[in-house]
Amino acid sequence: MLSLRALRRLSSPRTARLLSPPPLPLPPYSRVLPHSAPPRHLRRFLASSFCSAASTAGPVHEGVGGDRDGIAPLIVDGDLELVRYRETSAYAAIDLALDSVVKVFTVSSSPNYFLPWQNKSQRETYGSGFVIPGRRILTNAHVVADHTFVLVRKHGSPTKYRAEIQAVGHECDLALLTVESEEFWEGMHFLELGDIPFLQEAVAVVGYPQGGDNISVTKGVVSRVEPTQYVHGATQLMAIQIDAAINPGNSGGPAIMGDKVAGVAFQNLAGAENIGYIIPVPVIKHFIAGVEESGKYVGFCSLGLSCQPTENAQLREYFHMTPEMTGVLISKVNPLSDAYRVLKKDDIVLAFDGVPIANDGTVHFRNRERITFDHLVSMKKPNETACLRVLRNGVEHEFSITVKPLQPLVPVHQFDKLPSYYIFAGLVFVPLSQPYLHEYGEDWYNTSPRRLCERALRELPKRAGEQLVILSQVLMDDISAGYERLSELQVKKVNGVEVENLKHLCRLVEECTEESVRFDLDDERVVVLNYQQAKVATSRILQRHRISSPMSVDLFDDLKDDAEVNVACSS
Repeated sequence: MLSLRALRRLSSPRTARLLSPPPLPLPPYSRVLPHSAPPRHLRRFLASSFCSAASTAGPVHEGVGGDRDGIAPLIVDGDLELVRYRETSAYAAIDLALDSVVKVFTVSSSPNYFLPWQNKSQRETYGSGFVIPGRRILTNAHVVADHTFVLVRKHGSPTKYRAEIQAVGHECDLALLTVESEEFWEGMHFLELGDIPFLQEAVAVVGYPQGGDNISVTKGVVSRVEPTQYVHGATQLMAIQIDAAINPGNSGGPAIMGDKVAGVAFQNLAGAENIGYIIPVPVIKHFIAGVEESGKYVGFCSLGLSCQPTENAQLREYFHMTPEMTGVLISKVNPLSDAYRVLKKDDIVLAFDGVPIANDGTVHFRNRERITFDHLVSMKKPNETACLRVLRNGVEHEFSITVKPLQPLVPVHQFDKLPSYYIFAGLVFVPLSQPYLHEYGEDWYNTSPRRLCERALRELPKRAGEQLVILSQVLMDDISAGYERLSELQVKKVNGVEVENLKHLCRLVEECTEESVRFDLDDERVVVLNYQQAKVATSRILQRHRISSPMSVDLFDDLKDDAEVNVACSS
């Protein structure tokens, strides 16, 4: 029997990190640990020290204190004596996955933003998913983005079942599917969501990656927990980095820790080996809760602030920050946010909901980990209030601000919807979006029009519903001759009226009563057309290019609704 002091050294955090499974089979008894070791530390120690089920040579009370890894520590007379390790997380993950994880087959067709009246060729992709309570399947949004047809297949079955999309959150890269077939749900096991794993805790990623058709399980450990750029939605949300291989096809599969889900696999780091990312449980629960409460995806909240670190001593002194004060400097405030009502440029945000913000913009997370305070904001529900402690001109203030999802001036993504367009006399007008710029190729930042790119990334909206409308291209005709080089310019005015969005431009043109219609573009360029001749030319140009309608369905419906309202008001 080891002394208590020796046992404490054996179970210290430093020792636990250095220990590794011995090369020879373990003896048929478990090590004896002091009862003072914290339970989660015990889990990490035992998980790293035992690699197979072991029987005990002494008295064991199975099930006492058992946790999700099947570990049952025994406390007798105040001392922890023996532990039976029944099953490793890898084996448990395989057993759970057989009746929980499905393969998702998607047929999708993405819009062509250069020719917005038609789609690109359809393509077939596949990913993974798993069933959760409520007879739903959780997967990634990018697995079903721009879908036209979705099928799922469970493990061991040759049958594919039709699935419908219940909700999609492209910002958090999550989607919920439903399957009506009762046959599909026979024998399926619902997976429960767990907690955020600690560093070096083992997880097993289950899915259908490339290289084969059957289910695959890869094991790894948690390397890092911090806000990360979600590639699909171009947002910053919490993510868990693991060293398990996550390959195409793994997307949407669960990362299992013990008998619960620790996250959803969704992306890897290009150019690096065995660096993958999973979406953690808090983000998943936020997504599901929003869908359950409102029946649709509600989004993640934002304060609408652009902030700068205050790590420079001269900067802090200039803004009257005392030595014990920490916080971040506000450089921009979104006019559409509630913060625009009370906060100003050059304010210092000291704390969010009572949590102090460090000079680098981080807050305390777990143990000695830190995380950006944006995570606290993103976990708020829409229309919840937050209390901000702010330093302004050397005086501290407290403001209550309502948080909500905010839309950028230029949309970052537009999945699952057709792009808007309006054609008049061969002039193709579209709202500027990042998907439009992506049509210039993978290096779109350098190959797309510089002025449009800068505005897409930096400008903030001034009012709700605002869009940057551009003249995308000119379909050649006698009436538009000489204007062909004026494409890729923003449209500022129509007949002297400032353009608010594409719908507004469409209404200004369709309701024009003047002989000529004038478009004022960027760079002080001007397009002038005879209105009646242009209307006739529009039909001719549409027929020549086999375009069925001069405007997208959304614009047509809006104009129709406006016309019905006007008729009702006049009557």
